[in-house]
Amino acid sequence: MSGKRPAVVLLSGGLDSATCLAIANDEGYAVHAISFRYGQRHEYELGRAQRLAEHFGVASHQVVDINLSQFGGSALTDESIGVPKSDSVEQIGDQIPVTYVPARNTVFLSLGLAMAETIEAMDVFIGVNALDYSGYPDCRPEYIQAFETMANLATKAGVEGRALKIHTPLINLTKAEIIAKGVALGVDYSMTLSCYDPGEGGIPCGRCDACLLRLKGFRENGMSDPSLAVE
Repeated sequence: MSGKRPAVVLLSGGLDSATCLAIANDEGYAVHAISFRYGQRHEYELGRAQRLAEHFGVASHQVVDINLSQFGGSALTDESIGVPKSDSVEQIGDQIPVTYVPARNTVFLSLGLAMAETIEAMDVFIGVNALDYSGYPDCRPEYIQAFETMANLATKAGVEGRALKIHTPLINLTKAEIIAKGVALGVDYSMTLSCYDPGEGGIPCGRCDACLLRLKGFRENGMSDPSLAVE
């Protein structure tokens, strides 16, 4: 591998993480992608993550096994809880939805931090977004800042003065702006899957919050979503 600076990128296989991966790649990092099999409703997204990792020629890609479904508490980890569906973005509620997975980003970032310290990377990228999103508390700027502070207190690297940076290049962008940026960087969004409740073969439902917000972003760019069966 070349002398590029290493970075860890959390890669779910969805639209935001794919764009985040493209940004880290464009900024010249040697990308080490990390994905999670965490007891989610489906694993189609992990297949998409693998395709994206191969497409961008990452330095490494690991899939880490954890099991948040042991705790349940979310429509994404407990099949007895239905995924909310709507007919438009306007119908999406303003409360934290049942698709929120308790402490998920804290768990993911902690494992990304462990990987980063092991490979001597001081940069971790995560595609959280605080504008066109579903209201998750662990997507807010103040959360990311708090985690970064904790990371630099809790690691050997931080104690020795090698400051770790959590990069959130999408956090203040609308979904339309994220898509426009990704298109400019060569992201093929047909490789991605954002749907919370896809059908057989990974066909998006078109009506969950993630599908509706994604569709809105493509429409605002004058584009069709290449992954959606419902337009």
